[in-house]
Amino acid sequence: MNYPLLRYLFGMILLIVAAFLVLPLAVAVIYGESSGIYFLYTMIAAGLLGFLLTRFKPAKRDMYAREGFVFTALAWVVISLIGAAPFTLSGQIPSYLDAVFETVSGFTTTGASILTNVEALDNGMLFWRSFTHWLGGMGILVFMLSLVNMGGQANHLLRAESPGPTVSKMVPNMRKSAAILYGIYIVMTAVEVVLLLIGGMPLFDSLCTAFGTAGTGGFGIKNSSMGYYDSYYLQGVVSVFMALFGVNFNVYFFLLMKKYAMVWRNTEVRAYFAIIAGSTLIITLNILGMFPTAFDAFHHAFFAVSSVITTTGFSTTDFDLWPQLSRCILVLLMIVGACAGSTGGGVKVSRLVILCKALGSELRKLLHPRSVRVLTVDGKPVSRETVQGVQSYMTLYFLVTLVSVLLVALDNLDFVTTFTAVMATLNNIGPGLNQVGPMMNFGAYSNFAKLVLIFDMLAGRLEIFPMLVLFLPDTWRRF
Repeated sequence: MNYPLLRYLFGMILLIVAAFLVLPLAVAVIYGESSGIYFLYTMIAAGLLGFLLTRFKPAKRDMYAREGFVFTALAWVVISLIGAAPFTLSGQIPSYLDAVFETVSGFTTTGASILTNVEALDNGMLFWRSFTHWLGGMGILVFMLSLVNMGGQANHLLRAESPGPTVSKMVPNMRKSAAILYGIYIVMTAVEVVLLLIGGMPLFDSLCTAFGTAGTGGFGIKNSSMGYYDSYYLQGVVSVFMALFGVNFNVYFFLLMKKYAMVWRNTEVRAYFAIIAGSTLIITLNILGMFPTAFDAFHHAFFAVSSVITTTGFSTTDFDLWPQLSRCILVLLMIVGACAGSTGGGVKVSRLVILCKALGSELRKLLHPRSVRVLTVDGKPVSRETVQGVQSYMTLYFLVTLVSVLLVALDNLDFVTTFTAVMATLNNIGPGLNQVGPMMNFGAYSNFAKLVLIFDMLAGRLEIFPMLVLFLPDTWRRF
């Protein structure tokens, strides 16, 4: 283990977090809020510690997979612990564990909240809470890679933080790939802000809403989430952008390069939009009687589907009151998730595509034992290692789900609440059903259950493996 390198990288992350704390501090100053001083304290502490850790550069800059996984997992824990400080120091979330839960939920773009009254927070805190979504959506380590030239070691960090079964570079240089990703991310966020402003949403609200949409996080700044904005236009803009941010960002790069054929051949994207269309149609038909017009039913169905499959978590209405069929579809969409390489969570459509193709291949092999078929996606062969990686991930996914449900069940809440709470956190969605529904919160859970759910949020955002690697004895041995 290259500990000097890890020390240096942790210092860099602390400096980046300290720099970003300037923004909520500025918001607090603009609105004349006293909580700004707590952002300043946290920023100074993180900055000084970061400066000390980066003062001496490591002699060896070699990073292998082990260092990449360890640093990625611990970096997300560290930024969450620091990001929670202003909430508790200001007294707006008195319990530090609750503040950590809220901050982890923000950075992992989960959107699960322990707050009963969101609007009680001042503007600086609301801005920071939403901004953590935007930072965590594309990945704070990806942001670091876009700024710093780390050579070959960058691939290990990107692989550990990026969602999906594989990680591909858009250009040969990993740093430039990271910069392109963030460039697309920033432009799309800015476009959404402009469209929301055109619809009459205030600038502060537009920024916070766009941060939550871009990061597919879903922290609302109103107690009724997007239901507060009684506008088909505003809700429509958010629902469309939620779906767009759930697309693999490589697709947008191909569009910029005018490689339209590659976009059309993308099996995952076609499956993703087919799932959205089919789910929206079924739910619309199922809830027709609950709304004045068919358009109302379609509007709310599409918003809910777009919100849940992208694991954003915004809501326009309480879908926990919908018929059982609609609720079941939404729970399944929680598991499916968005595309690999997007800001969305869940299992990822690409994994399901690979699993379905692998299953089809095995069934054909039963009929034709001597046949040799190459598994392909988008006309490209899928390696056996990739298939095995997907199968290993799914095995771990179900094991973590099982253990988490059993541990959270110790709080003795009903099964639907317990199960969907785990699904909502492990898949980085936010709202579940029953007592953790879209109009409820996670505040009723015990401290132990909150720790389990915090682990689930981090495991879900980092694709499970980096978090589990921390518990392996071999990880910490000197080889």
